[in-house]
Amino acid sequence: MVGRDYHQPYTGAVCREIAKSDGAPHAPVDSIYVGGGTPSLLEPDHLARIMGAVCNSFRADPFEATLEADPETITLEKASAWVHSGFNRISLGSQSFEDRELQAAGRIHRRQDIFRGVDWLRTAGIRNISLDLIAGLPLQTSDSWGGSIEAVLDIRPEHLSVYMLEIDEGSRLGREALAGGSRYSAREIPDDDTIADFYETARQRFARAGYEHYEISNWALPGHRSRHNLKYWHRQPYLGFGAGAHSFDGMMRWANAHDPARYVTCIEQGSSPGEQFEGLTPMEVLDEEFFLGLRLLEGVDLAPIERELAPELPRRMATLRERIDHLESLGFLKWEGTRIRLVPDRLTVSNEVLVQLLA
Repeated sequence: MVGRDYHQPYTGAVCREIAKSDGAPHAPVDSIYVGGGTPSLLEPDHLARIMGAVCNSFRADPFEATLEADPETITLEKASAWVHSGFNRISLGSQSFEDRELQAAGRIHRRQDIFRGVDWLRTAGIRNISLDLIAGLPLQTSDSWGGSIEAVLDIRPEHLSVYMLEIDEGSRLGREALAGGSRYSAREIPDDDTIADFYETARQRFARAGYEHYEISNWALPGHRSRHNLKYWHRQPYLGFGAGAHSFDGMMRWANAHDPARYVTCIEQGSSPGEQFEGLTPMEVLDEEFFLGLRLLEGVDLAPIERELAPELPRRMATLRERIDHLESLGFLKWEGTRIRLVPDRLTVSNEVLVQLLA
Protein backbone atom coordinates (compact mmCIF):
# COMPACT_ATOMS: atom_id res chain seq x y z
CA MET A 1 0.00 0.00 0.00
CA VAL A 2 1.22 3.50 -0.77
CA GLY A 3 2.46 5.90 1.94
CA ARG A 4 -0.10 7.81 3.99
CA ASP A 5 0.61 11.13 2.24
CA TYR A 6 -0.23 9.43 -1.03
CA HIS A 7 -3.54 7.94 0.06
CA GLN A 8 -5.67 10.87 -1.17
CA PRO A 9 -4.28 11.08 -4.74
CA TYR A 10 -4.14 7.29 -4.98
CA THR A 11 -7.78 6.94 -3.95
CA GLY A 12 -8.74 9.60 -6.46
CA ALA A 13 -6.87 7.79 -9.22
CA VAL A 14 -8.59 4.47 -8.44
CA CYS A 15 -11.99 6.17 -8.50
CA ARG A 16 -11.24 7.81 -11.85
CA GLU A 17 -10.08 4.51 -13.34
CA ILE A 18 -13.31 2.85 -12.19
CA ALA A 19 -15.40 5.68 -13.66
CA LYS A 20 -13.68 5.29 -17.05
CA SER A 21 -14.14 1.54 -17.16
CA ASP A 22 -15.51 0.25 -20.44
CA GLY A 23 -18.12 -1.81 -18.63
CA ALA A 24 -19.83 1.11 -16.91
CA PRO A 25 -22.68 1.47 -16.26
CA HIS A 26 -24.18 -1.73 -17.66
CA ALA A 27 -22.07 -4.57 -16.28
CA PRO A 28 -23.48 -6.29 -13.17
CA VAL A 29 -21.18 -6.82 -10.19
CA ASP A 30 -21.91 -9.50 -7.61
CA SER A 31 -18.58 -9.54 -5.77
CA ILE A 32 -16.02 -6.92 -4.80
CA TYR A 33 -12.58 -7.64 -3.36
CA VAL A 34 -10.34 -4.87 -2.02
CA GLY A 35 -6.93 -6.39 -1.38
CA GLY A 36 -3.24 -6.16 -2.12
CA GLY A 37 -0.81 -4.53 0.29
CA THR A 38 -2.76 -3.52 3.39
CA PRO A 39 -5.92 -1.70 2.24
CA SER A 40 -7.17 -1.53 5.83
CA LEU A 41 -4.53 1.18 6.37
CA LEU A 42 -6.53 3.50 4.16
CA GLU A 43 -8.81 5.92 5.96
CA PRO A 44 -12.40 4.66 6.05
CA ASP A 45 -13.60 7.59 3.94
CA HIS A 46 -11.12 6.61 1.19
CA LEU A 47 -12.48 3.08 1.15
CA ALA A 48 -16.02 4.48 1.13
CA ARG A 49 -15.14 6.58 -1.94
CA ILE A 50 -13.84 3.50 -3.77
CA MET A 51 -16.96 1.50 -2.91
CA GLY A 52 -19.10 4.44 -4.02
CA ALA A 53 -17.25 4.62 -7.33
CA VAL A 54 -17.97 0.95 -8.00
CA CYS A 55 -21.65 1.34 -7.15
CA ASN A 56 -21.93 4.47 -9.32
CA SER A 57 -20.21 2.91 -12.32
CA PHE A 58 -21.63 -0.60 -12.25
CA ARG A 59 -24.91 -2.31 -11.52
CA ALA A 60 -23.53 -3.30 -8.14
CA ASP A 61 -25.54 -5.33 -5.69
CA PRO A 62 -22.66 -7.39 -4.32
CA PHE A 63 -23.46 -10.65 -2.64
CA GLU A 64 -19.95 -10.46 -1.25
CA ALA A 65 -17.81 -7.35 -0.63
CA THR A 66 -14.47 -8.29 0.92
CA LEU A 67 -11.77 -6.14 2.49
CA GLU A 68 -8.35 -7.52 3.36
CA ALA A 69 -7.19 -6.37 6.79
CA ASP A 70 -4.20 -6.95 9.04
CA PRO A 71 -5.20 -7.58 12.68
CA GLU A 72 -3.20 -4.69 14.11
CA THR A 73 -4.92 -2.17 11.82
CA ILE A 74 -8.45 -2.88 13.07
CA THR A 75 -10.36 -0.64 15.46
CA LEU A 76 -14.04 -0.75 16.34
CA GLU A 77 -14.51 2.64 14.68
CA LYS A 78 -12.90 1.43 11.45
CA ALA A 79 -14.87 -1.79 11.43
CA SER A 80 -18.15 0.11 11.87
CA ALA A 81 -17.20 2.46 9.03
CA TRP A 82 -16.37 -0.50 6.77
CA VAL A 83 -19.82 -1.97 7.37
CA HIS A 84 -21.41 1.41 6.67
CA SER A 85 -19.48 1.57 3.36
CA GLY A 86 -20.90 -1.76 2.25
CA PHE A 87 -18.24 -4.31 3.18
CA ASN A 88 -19.77 -7.53 4.50
CA ARG A 89 -16.74 -9.82 4.53
CA ILE A 90 -13.27 -9.33 6.04
CA SER A 91 -10.23 -11.42 5.10
CA LEU A 92 -7.94 -11.28 8.12
CA GLY A 93 -4.25 -12.08 7.63
CA SER A 94 -3.64 -14.01 10.83
CA GLN A 95 -1.03 -16.60 9.63
CA SER A 96 -0.32 -17.98 13.12
CA PHE A 97 -1.52 -17.73 16.73
CA GLU A 98 1.98 -18.21 18.16
CA ASP A 99 3.75 -14.95 18.90
CA ARG A 100 7.28 -16.22 18.34
CA GLU A 101 6.31 -17.55 14.90
CA LEU A 102 4.73 -14.22 14.00
CA GLN A 103 7.82 -12.38 15.16
CA ALA A 104 10.13 -14.69 13.20
CA ALA A 105 7.98 -14.15 10.09
CA GLY A 106 8.28 -10.38 10.49
CA ARG A 107 4.60 -9.83 11.21
CA ILE A 108 3.62 -6.84 13.36
CA HIS A 109 0.52 -8.31 14.97
CA ARG A 110 0.37 -10.80 17.82
CA ARG A 111 -2.13 -13.42 18.98
CA GLN A 112 -4.15 -10.99 21.11
CA ASP A 113 -4.51 -8.63 18.12
CA ILE A 114 -6.30 -11.36 16.15
CA PHE A 115 -8.81 -12.10 18.91
CA ARG A 116 -9.41 -8.42 19.59
CA GLY A 117 -9.80 -7.66 15.88
CA VAL A 118 -12.35 -10.44 15.43
CA ASP A 119 -14.32 -9.20 18.46
CA TRP A 120 -14.48 -5.70 16.99
CA LEU A 121 -15.52 -7.01 13.57
CA ARG A 122 -18.32 -9.06 15.13
CA THR A 123 -19.45 -6.10 17.25
CA ALA A 124 -19.54 -3.92 14.12
CA GLY A 125 -21.80 -6.44 12.38
CA ILE A 126 -19.44 -8.45 10.17
CA ARG A 127 -20.87 -11.97 9.89
CA ASN A 128 -18.43 -13.32 7.31
CA ILE A 129 -14.77 -13.50 8.37
CA SER A 130 -11.95 -15.37 6.68
CA LEU A 131 -8.76 -16.28 8.58
CA ASP A 132 -5.58 -17.82 7.21
CA LEU A 133 -2.79 -19.97 8.60
CA ILE A 134 0.63 -20.68 7.09
CA ALA A 135 2.04 -24.17 7.50
CA GLY A 136 5.83 -24.17 7.67
CA LEU A 137 6.69 -20.89 9.38
CA PRO A 138 10.11 -20.76 11.08
CA LEU A 139 10.04 -22.24 14.62
CA GLN A 140 6.71 -23.99 13.93
CA THR A 141 6.30 -27.37 15.62
CA SER A 142 3.54 -29.96 15.72
CA ASP A 143 2.44 -28.61 19.11
CA SER A 144 2.41 -24.96 18.02
CA TRP A 145 0.60 -25.84 14.79
CA GLY A 146 -2.00 -27.72 16.78
CA GLY A 147 -2.35 -24.69 19.02
CA SER A 148 -2.99 -22.40 16.05
CA ILE A 149 -5.61 -24.80 14.70
CA GLU A 150 -7.40 -24.91 18.06
CA ALA A 151 -7.29 -21.12 18.34
CA VAL A 152 -8.77 -20.56 14.89
CA LEU A 153 -11.50 -23.13 15.57
CA ASP A 154 -12.31 -21.38 18.86
CA ILE A 155 -12.99 -18.24 16.80
CA ARG A 156 -14.89 -20.31 14.23
CA PRO A 157 -14.66 -17.95 11.25
CA GLU A 158 -16.92 -18.60 8.30
CA HIS A 159 -13.93 -19.21 6.01
CA LEU A 160 -10.42 -20.63 6.50
CA SER A 161 -7.30 -20.80 4.35
CA VAL A 162 -4.12 -22.81 4.89
CA TYR A 163 -1.11 -22.00 2.74
CA MET A 164 2.05 -24.10 2.77
CA LEU A 165 5.13 -21.91 3.09
CA GLU A 166 6.84 -21.24 -0.21
CA ILE A 167 10.44 -20.03 -0.32
CA ASP A 168 10.28 -16.80 -2.30
CA GLU A 169 13.60 -15.27 -3.35
CA GLY A 170 11.88 -11.89 -3.33
CA SER A 171 11.40 -12.00 0.47
CA ARG A 172 13.99 -11.55 3.19
CA LEU A 173 13.24 -14.96 4.65
CA GLY A 174 13.36 -16.60 1.23
CA ARG A 175 16.70 -15.08 0.30
CA GLU A 176 18.17 -16.06 3.63
CA ALA A 177 16.89 -19.63 3.39
CA LEU A 178 18.17 -20.06 -0.16
CA ALA A 179 21.57 -18.73 0.91
CA GLY A 180 21.71 -21.15 3.85
CA GLY A 181 21.84 -18.28 6.36
CA SER A 182 20.44 -18.12 9.87
CA ARG A 183 18.80 -14.69 10.01
CA TYR A 184 15.00 -14.52 10.39
CA SER A 185 15.19 -18.06 11.83
CA ALA A 186 15.65 -19.35 8.27
CA ARG A 187 17.25 -22.56 9.52
CA GLU A 188 14.19 -23.27 11.66
CA ILE A 189 11.82 -23.79 8.72
CA PRO A 190 10.21 -27.25 8.97
CA ASP A 191 11.04 -29.74 6.21
CA ASP A 192 8.62 -30.54 3.40
CA ASP A 193 7.33 -33.76 4.95
CA THR A 194 6.54 -31.98 8.22
CA ILE A 195 4.74 -29.17 6.37
CA ALA A 196 2.68 -31.77 4.51
CA ASP A 197 1.81 -33.39 7.87
CA PHE A 198 0.69 -29.98 9.20
CA TYR A 199 -1.60 -29.55 6.20
CA GLU A 200 -3.09 -33.01 6.63
CA THR A 201 -3.68 -32.37 10.34
CA ALA A 202 -5.54 -29.16 9.49
CA ARG A 203 -7.58 -30.92 6.79
CA GLN A 204 -8.78 -33.57 9.24
CA ARG A 205 -9.52 -31.13 12.07
CA PHE A 206 -11.45 -28.73 9.85
CA ALA A 207 -13.55 -31.57 8.46
CA ARG A 208 -14.50 -32.69 11.98
CA ALA A 209 -15.41 -29.10 12.81
CA GLY A 210 -17.90 -28.92 9.95
CA TYR A 211 -15.90 -27.03 7.34
CA GLU A 212 -16.26 -27.92 3.65
CA HIS A 213 -12.94 -28.36 1.86
CA TYR A 214 -13.67 -26.87 -1.56
CA GLU A 215 -10.25 -25.77 -2.88
CA ILE A 216 -6.73 -26.97 -2.12
CA SER A 217 -6.06 -24.13 0.31
CA ASN A 218 -9.60 -23.15 1.31
CA TRP A 219 -12.38 -24.34 3.62
CA ALA A 220 -15.75 -22.81 4.42
CA LEU A 221 -18.78 -23.33 6.58
CA PRO A 222 -21.83 -24.19 4.44
CA GLY A 223 -22.86 -21.23 2.31
CA HIS A 224 -19.64 -19.26 2.83
CA ARG A 225 -17.33 -20.26 0.00
CA SER A 226 -15.53 -17.26 -1.45
CA ARG A 227 -17.69 -16.24 -4.40
CA HIS A 228 -15.01 -13.84 -5.66
CA ASN A 229 -12.12 -16.31 -5.60
CA LEU A 230 -14.25 -18.99 -7.25
CA LYS A 231 -14.34 -16.73 -10.31
CA TYR A 232 -10.56 -17.14 -10.68
CA TRP A 233 -10.66 -20.94 -10.51
CA HIS A 234 -13.65 -21.13 -12.87
CA ARG A 235 -11.94 -18.75 -15.33
CA GLN A 236 -14.73 -16.20 -15.20
CA PRO A 237 -14.07 -12.57 -16.23
CA TYR A 238 -13.09 -9.98 -13.65
CA LEU A 239 -11.85 -6.39 -13.60
CA GLY A 240 -9.07 -5.06 -11.39
CA PHE A 241 -8.48 -1.40 -10.50
CA GLY A 242 -5.48 0.19 -8.82
CA ALA A 243 -1.71 -0.33 -8.90
CA GLY A 244 -0.75 -3.90 -9.82
CA ALA A 245 -4.38 -4.97 -10.28
CA HIS A 246 -5.02 -7.83 -12.72
CA SER A 247 -7.96 -8.28 -15.11
CA PHE A 248 -9.28 -11.07 -17.32
CA ASP A 249 -11.96 -11.03 -20.04
CA GLY A 250 -11.98 -14.71 -20.95
CA MET A 251 -9.24 -14.62 -23.58
CA MET A 252 -6.95 -11.77 -22.51
CA ARG A 253 -5.11 -11.11 -19.24
CA TRP A 254 -3.53 -7.79 -18.32
CA ALA A 255 -2.17 -5.93 -15.32
CA ASN A 256 -1.85 -2.32 -14.25
CA ALA A 257 1.48 -0.67 -13.54
CA HIS A 258 2.72 -2.07 -10.23
CA ASP A 259 4.37 1.12 -8.95
CA PRO A 260 1.69 3.29 -7.26
CA ALA A 261 3.36 6.57 -8.29
CA ARG A 262 3.50 5.51 -11.94
CA TYR A 263 -0.07 4.29 -11.75
CA VAL A 264 -1.31 7.64 -10.38
CA THR A 265 0.69 9.53 -13.01
CA CYS A 266 -0.90 7.49 -15.81
CA ILE A 267 -4.39 8.19 -14.52
CA GLU A 268 -3.71 11.91 -14.01
CA GLN A 269 -2.31 12.21 -17.54
CA GLY A 270 -5.30 10.40 -19.02
CA SER A 271 -3.28 7.44 -20.26
CA SER A 272 -4.02 3.79 -19.60
CA PRO A 273 -2.18 2.23 -16.63
CA GLY A 274 -2.57 -1.20 -18.22
CA GLU A 275 0.48 -3.20 -19.23
CA GLN A 276 1.57 -6.84 -19.61
CA PHE A 277 -1.25 -7.67 -22.02
CA GLU A 278 -1.34 -11.39 -22.75
CA GLY A 279 -3.70 -12.95 -25.25
CA LEU A 280 -4.33 -16.63 -24.56
CA THR A 281 -3.99 -19.25 -27.28
CA PRO A 282 -6.44 -22.19 -27.37
CA MET A 283 -3.62 -24.36 -25.97
CA GLU A 284 -3.15 -22.01 -23.02
CA VAL A 285 -6.91 -21.90 -22.41
CA LEU A 286 -6.97 -25.70 -22.33
CA ASP A 287 -4.06 -25.89 -19.89
CA GLU A 288 -5.62 -23.23 -17.66
CA GLU A 289 -8.84 -25.23 -17.45
CA PHE A 290 -6.84 -28.02 -15.79
CA PHE A 291 -4.31 -25.91 -13.89
CA LEU A 292 -7.00 -23.79 -12.23
CA GLY A 293 -9.90 -26.23 -12.20
CA LEU A 294 -7.99 -29.05 -10.51
CA ARG A 295 -7.39 -26.79 -7.53
CA LEU A 296 -11.08 -27.27 -6.74
CA LEU A 297 -12.01 -30.41 -4.84
CA GLU A 298 -14.91 -30.90 -7.25
CA GLY A 299 -12.36 -31.17 -10.05
CA VAL A 300 -12.79 -30.52 -13.76
CA ASP A 301 -15.65 -31.61 -16.02
CA LEU A 302 -14.08 -32.80 -19.26
CA ALA A 303 -17.36 -32.89 -21.22
CA PRO A 304 -17.58 -29.12 -21.99
CA ILE A 305 -13.80 -28.87 -22.42
CA GLU A 306 -13.77 -31.62 -25.03
CA ARG A 307 -16.84 -30.18 -26.73
CA GLU A 308 -15.32 -26.69 -27.03
CA LEU A 309 -11.58 -27.31 -27.38
CA ALA A 310 -10.96 -30.89 -28.53
CA PRO A 311 -11.97 -30.19 -32.17
CA GLU A 312 -9.31 -27.47 -32.30
CA LEU A 313 -6.68 -29.34 -30.27
CA PRO A 314 -7.32 -33.05 -30.87
CA ARG A 315 -3.71 -34.17 -30.33
CA ARG A 316 -3.27 -32.16 -27.12
CA MET A 317 -6.58 -33.46 -25.77
CA ALA A 318 -5.64 -37.05 -26.59
CA THR A 319 -2.29 -36.60 -24.81
CA LEU A 320 -4.02 -35.19 -21.74
CA ARG A 321 -6.44 -38.11 -21.71
CA GLU A 322 -3.51 -40.56 -21.71
CA ARG A 323 -1.77 -38.69 -18.89
CA ILE A 324 -4.97 -38.53 -16.84
CA ASP A 325 -5.40 -42.30 -17.14
CA HIS A 326 -1.76 -42.82 -16.14
CA LEU A 327 -2.04 -40.54 -13.12
CA GLU A 328 -5.26 -42.29 -12.15
CA SER A 329 -3.46 -45.65 -12.23
CA LEU A 330 -0.85 -44.18 -9.84
CA GLY A 331 -3.55 -43.03 -7.42
CA PHE A 332 -3.21 -39.26 -7.96
CA LEU A 333 -6.35 -38.55 -9.98
CA LYS A 334 -9.83 -40.05 -9.90
CA TRP A 335 -12.58 -40.24 -12.52
CA GLU A 336 -16.18 -39.57 -11.47
CA GLY A 337 -18.32 -39.74 -14.60
CA THR A 338 -16.97 -37.08 -16.97
CA ARG A 339 -15.28 -35.25 -14.09
CA ILE A 340 -11.65 -35.69 -12.99
CA ARG A 341 -10.33 -34.56 -9.62
CA LEU A 342 -7.30 -34.85 -7.38
CA VAL A 343 -7.44 -37.65 -4.82
CA PRO A 344 -7.88 -35.89 -1.43
CA ASP A 345 -4.87 -37.48 0.26
CA ARG A 346 -2.62 -36.36 -2.63
CA LEU A 347 -3.41 -32.65 -2.40
CA THR A 348 -0.01 -31.82 -0.88
CA VAL A 349 1.69 -32.94 -4.11
CA SER A 350 -0.77 -31.16 -6.42
CA ASN A 351 1.99 -29.10 -8.07
CA GLU A 352 3.90 -32.23 -9.02
CA VAL A 353 0.74 -33.82 -10.39
CA LEU A 354 -0.03 -30.75 -12.52
CA VAL A 355 3.54 -30.69 -13.86
CA GLN A 356 3.20 -34.30 -14.99
CA LEU A 357 -0.19 -33.63 -16.52
CA LEU A 358 0.61 -30.41 -18.39
CA ALA A 359 4.33 -30.77 -19.26
